[in-house]
Formats: sequence, structure tokens, C-alpha cells
Amino acid sequence: MSFEKAATIGKYKAHESDTGSTRVQVAVLTDRINYLTGHFKANPKDHHGRRGLLKMVGKRKRLLEYLKRSDVEGYRKVISDLGLRH
Repeated sequence: MSFEKAATIGKYKAHESDTGSTRVQVAVLTDRINYLTGHFKANPKDHHGRRGLLKMVGKRKRLLEYLKRSDVEGYRKVISDLGLRH
């Protein structure tokens, strides 16, 4: 299991050179989080990596809060596409 960063960026970018918008950042972080979740099932004692995962989850949460404040429709589209916040 791995993630393709370029494919994720291509799916969520707003224009041709968009690699850092909030929607793209949330999508890339979600892919990395999903990848690392599988990694920790195989490596339960990797506590240093788990700290990095928790930092990514916190960053994604902050980015989603910002997106919700600034662009509600974009927020709704991202969470429905990524399957977040059931």
C-alpha cells in the first residue's frame, strides 16, 4: 500500500500550478494518514512514527477548520470526496 502524491494533487488542484491550496493539502495529508495507518498495523511498536501521524492528524484538523470558515462549499466537497466526518 502506498500513495501517489501527484495523482492526489492532480485531482484536487484548482488551477494548473496549484500544489499548496488548502484542499490539496488536506487531500495529501489524508492519503499519508491512510498509508501510515496500515503501516502501524504491521509495526505496532513504531512510536516515533506514530507521533508524526498524530501531528499530521492535527494539521489536517486545523486546515479543515480553516477551510470551513473560508469556503463552506469547498469544505463540504472535500469531506465528502475523502470520506471524512461521517
